[in-house]
Amino acid sequence: MYPFALERPRDLNAALAFRAQAGLNDAPVEYIAGGTDMVQLLQENVRRPRQLVSLAGLLDNGIELGPQGLRLGAAATMAEVAVHAGVVERFPLISQALLASASPQVRNQATMGGNLLQRTRCPYFRDVGYASCNKRMPGSGCAALGGENRWNAVLGTSENCIAVHPSDLAVALAALDAVVEIGGPEGERSIPLADLHRLPGDTPHLETILEPGEVITAITIPADAGGLRSHYLKVRDRASFEFAVVSAAVALDMDGSGIRQARIALGGVGTKPWRVPRVEAAMAGAVLEPAKLREAAALAAEGARGYGHNDFKIELMQRAIVRAVEIAGART
Repeated sequence: MYPFALERPRDLNAALAFRAQAGLNDAPVEYIAGGTDMVQLLQENVRRPRQLVSLAGLLDNGIELGPQGLRLGAAATMAEVAVHAGVVERFPLISQALLASASPQVRNQATMGGNLLQRTRCPYFRDVGYASCNKRMPGSGCAALGGENRWNAVLGTSENCIAVHPSDLAVALAALDAVVEIGGPEGERSIPLADLHRLPGDTPHLETILEPGEVITAITIPADAGGLRSHYLKVRDRASFEFAVVSAAVALDMDGSGIRQARIALGGVGTKPWRVPRVEAAMAGAVLEPAKLREAAALAAEGARGYGHNDFKIELMQRAIVRAVEIAGART
């Protein structure tokens, strides 16, 4: 671990004045909250900031349900949100995604804001023994393209990076049209969660749209996303403490046995949480009939590209959509 200074500001405004940067690997100053991902990266010498600015005790940790929907403070922990009675009742997709994530120990510490900003588990990013990783060292190449890429993305990739986004929570929030509240030196702003993460393109080391000094302060989910029939399906190599090979977050507005509206997002396959609007449009008006669901799910493969070891994900993600829709549609 490289040496760094730890700053403990007295309030959020003082913390923002440090103008630390999130989602940029060579940033000299970074924020730290729960630290469950950050500490690992510091230990592995992937992150080498000169300063860490602690957000402990400075961010909202509330969980609020009201007429406008659900508001999650950025410092609320995964464990607190996952078992909150109102979340379980009105937005079970969020609870399901959180409980499918990490371990109880990590969920007790990790925060909502930090979860959205966690870094990829691509082995070529997290192991500094590999010299070629454009996300870790811009311009060095992407070892995953011709290497072991079973864990990597098939959607939203570029010739510079095929690293997958790891968050389960972000996939569920993407399906529910969540909005991210951001605070910074220039004031506050809100953006759709779908716009928070960048596609890799030519600059995979730039992962989010956050400007220097900006932090996530809260996440809001609109009321109309509550009460939908939903399911979070996570395909993984073992039953716990494992990241998704493929996941599907589904929320359905049902009219009897028919689908009035479908909201679907995928994880484990995209360089960011991946919404599939063409699949959703094809599901609208459909009944829960396997052949029709498979036909609609096939649209998720448009634009997908496998890189050898991960070719199977293209078919698997279609099957995951169908299964998740069937499970969600059968709920009462």
